[in-house]
Amino acid sequence: MQNKLVDYFSRISPLSAEEAEGISESMQVKSYKKGEFLLKEGQFASTTYFILEGCVREYVNNEGEEKTTNFFTEEQWAISLNSFNPQHKSKHNWVCTEDTDVVIGDEEKSQDLFKKFPRFETISRIVMEAVFSEQMEAATSYATDSPEQRYKKLLDSRPDLFQRIPQYQLASYIGVKPESLSRIRKRIADSSDK
Repeated sequence: MQNKLVDYFSRISPLSAEEAEGISESMQVKSYKKGEFLLKEGQFASTTYFILEGCVREYVNNEGEEKTTNFFTEEQWAISLNSFNPQHKSKHNWVCTEDTDVVIGDEEKSQDLFKKFPRFETISRIVMEAVFSEQMEAATSYATDSPEQRYKKLLDSRPDLFQRIPQYQLASYIGVKPESLSRIRKRIADSSDK
């Protein structure tokens, strides 16, 4: 399982045996049970997580209601934008929706790796750009797409979530009530039957 992170980085840029070993040696793997939190609203988000196995749901509290804003699954990074400004507390929560194994990253370990392997800074920047691009795309989609369009995009890009996430959380993510999600699913199923 630990090789997943090495494989991930190798796809971005081929690694030497020494670089792969450096990543493996610096990895801190931790297991969380379903329902455990990686981050709670009000905490400082100084840690990043690479999901090896499992699923993490990101949500915010909106007037007493949980609003799902993201899901992180295998080979995805859970990185908070707040982590780059240590004075800002997190506005969101990360909770495991399944038993989840992660690699924990922090600034100190990253800096140690950058000193030993300077090109890791470039690889890290590529990862960050990809993560933030995904987050911006999701935010733009939420602002411009209809719930049905968001549902279709999610179905096309991450079909595994429909087997792993309760319907009410999927509904929250696309911005509708569960009964509206049922209607959207029925409309899509009916149109594909024609």
